[in-house]
Amino acid sequence: QLQASGGGLVQAGGSLRLSCAASGRTIARYRTGWFRQAPGKAREFVAAITQSGGSTSYADSVKGRFTISRDNAKNTVYLQMNTLKPEDTAVYYCAATSTLDGLAYVFSTYNYWGQGTLVTVSS
Repeated sequence: QLQASGGGLVQAGGSLRLSCAASGRTIARYRTGWFRQAPGKAREFVAAITQSGGSTSYADSVKGRFTISRDNAKNTVYLQMNTLKPEDTAVYYCAATSTLDGLAYVFSTYNYWGQGTLVTVSS
């Protein structure tokens, strides 16, 4: 089970850190990603990280502003979000996959999903 937390209301230019905690599983065994879904829009890829944390990938829209990281000892993956913009407003979901196949930015690659945490950025 994945539990996402850390969302909230922030002004444009501010920062938030989201956490994705795993229970009942060792998150170190899973590639992990963050996706987001804005009202009326499809769920989109935000960032992903490999099991070891040695490789990360980002959507162009967040590159240079967001950083994904993991602390396997705490069984948690993080998404540090800086210089937030109103267009970052969305429900953010963490996801994990035990497979080595599949592209990190593809929704169907992941077989475990958290419940989502709402991020609202005011202008």
